[in-house]
Amino acid sequence: MISYLEFEKPVAQLEGRLADLREAAQGDGVDIGSELKRLETKSAEMLAELYGSLTPWQKTQVARHPMRPHFRDYIEHTFDEFVPLGGDRSYGDDQAILGGFAMLDGRRVVLIGHEKGHDTASRIKHNFGMGKPEGYRKAIRLMELAGRFGLPVVTLVDTSGAFPGVEAEERGQAEAIARATEACLALPVPMVATIVGEGGSGGAVALASAERVLMLEHAVYSVISPEGCASILWRTAEKAPDAAEAMRVTAQQLAKLNVIDRIVPEPLGGAHRDVRKTAETLGQIIGEELDMLGQKTPDELRRMREDRFLTMAG
Repeated sequence: MISYLEFEKPVAQLEGRLADLREAAQGDGVDIGSELKRLETKSAEMLAELYGSLTPWQKTQVARHPMRPHFRDYIEHTFDEFVPLGGDRSYGDDQAILGGFAMLDGRRVVLIGHEKGHDTASRIKHNFGMGKPEGYRKAIRLMELAGRFGLPVVTLVDTSGAFPGVEAEERGQAEAIARATEACLALPVPMVATIVGEGGSGGAVALASAERVLMLEHAVYSVISPEGCASILWRTAEKAPDAAEAMRVTAQQLAKLNVIDRIVPEPLGGAHRDVRKTAETLGQIIGEELDMLGQKTPDELRRMREDRFLTMAG
């Protein structure tokens, strides 16, 4: 069952009427096919109009949708033969950042990404996708393996930010994020990063400093959450919609600033309405990007990463 966001209430009401009509038709045997078709068309048109003019704050809500696909969904629908690797060989195994070897359309890759979880138990297990130092050190270890074996790196970024707890700071959170970013920039193999939901602060950049950065159509990417920005500037989180507008968090805005390279289309109504189609589209586009990067030398790949930061907002 679809969970509707606040701004989707008109669509929710119409689709509720559709559900009632279908149930009534089954019970009474009445032919209401023409009425159903009319309402279905109206619902699709309403959804298309709504999603064709989303504000940055509304896109932020879509990016955070409770049913939005996460790392494990893409493992199931985009990649094959996933072999997870755990631990940072120093402290422990962070469940907010997962990774391992995987196959993408016959190509072996090293896959790394944030996992938020889908229900209360899994969200707690994965710490809501907020990585700790051991998670970023695990990512570094996997990137080093990729470089050693000549495998491309694919990352799926979906985090509100790295975990800000005292214990994370005690274990070197800032240093781990910095070294993960450095590991991305130094890779001798192709790297394609995709912001699939939220891309928040250094916790996202540490897995997204690639030569090719993609974003799903309704994902968001920012230095701080809109609520955090609003709390700093206006002393109230209620100004989050204004902050989202000012920060230019959407894929469309960031593409114009050269922060990202390519926008991955989502099904009408967001990725959560058709997870399989979203995953298949993303897999196809990542494959195209890896094909393009496959002929580059290590020095050319590093230069591409350097150039993308020098040309941002240019």
